[in-house]
Amino acid sequence: MAKSDGPITIKKYANRRLYNTGTSTYVTLEDLAVMVKSGEDFVVYDAKSGEDITRSVLAQIIFEQENKEGQSMLPINFLRQLIRFYGDSMQTMVPRFLEVSMSSLTKEQEKMREQMAQAFGATGFGSLEEQARRNMEMFERAFTMFTPFGRKETADAAEKAEKAGGGAPRSGPEIDELKRQLDEMQKRIDRMGETKDPTKE
Repeated sequence: MAKSDGPITIKKYANRRLYNTGTSTYVTLEDLAVMVKSGEDFVVYDAKSGEDITRSVLAQIIFEQENKEGQSMLPINFLRQLIRFYGDSMQTMVPRFLEVSMSSLTKEQEKMREQMAQAFGATGFGSLEEQARRNMEMFERAFTMFTPFGRKETADAAEKAEKAGGGAPRSGPEIDELKRQLDEMQKRIDRMGETKDPTKE
């Protein structure tokens, strides 16, 4: 499909069928997924009420993709943590944090692909590992930047714990969980480099 100047309008009818007004054809969630991957911008409206339901349709596409064998990307712990943020004071900060993280990853993906290609040559996996490690550090800095209150609470908790002699200081459970997930991702990256380093084979 050729890219249009503006977002394509998709209408969703009561029978759950999706109609692409740009091509005058009915489409599926899989078709919309292909449009997203190819850079096609679209908005989805409820045909009856006119309500913008783009967000829910995109979430449905993710659900469909996650259910495909071998294509799952969202760790269970991440999904649990995401659910915990709903209704929490951190909820307003999470969307911006995720946007910054994904935007940075998108900008770096071409470099990572090039480094992955080079990894099969004489350069090995070192550069790829280093890039992934920098991305993890960037995510941690981005999260810290968007949780200034979390830093203060952590400092206060540390001070109270020291005065009370109650052992190691604690931070907010949400922040602890995200840090744990980042640590796990880093360990997986390190293991990937150890198992696939051609110099060790």
